[in-house]
Amino acid sequence: MESIVSLNNMMMMKPLTLKGLAGTNIASRKKSRMAVVVKAEAAGVGINPDIRKTEEKVVDSVVVSELSKPLTPYCRCWRSGTFPLCDGSHVKHNKATGDNVGPLLVKK
Repeated sequence: MESIVSLNNMMMMKPLTLKGLAGTNIASRKKSRMAVVVKAEAAGVGINPDIRKTEEKVVDSVVVSELSKPLTPYCRCWRSGTFPLCDGSHVKHNKATGDNVGPLLVKK
């Protein structure tokens, strides 16, 4: 079973807990799985506003030993003017949307 849940609905959901049934054999219980698909933006809009849109898929590779700094921040909000590096654009994005995204910090 697969469900599509908006971020607003996801924030309102209570955490799921699985409890065993008293007196039942664990091996005899059927396993139930549910996948939750979270859409970060409105349908059809996508999360990437304008970065390398001519490419089928935006993929970047990093060789950690070649980094010039001991700690390098990489963008995860897709708003950075220096993408794939973080320029702090997530701060404005978070204030505008109520999101909490921050950079990926890669340590050398």
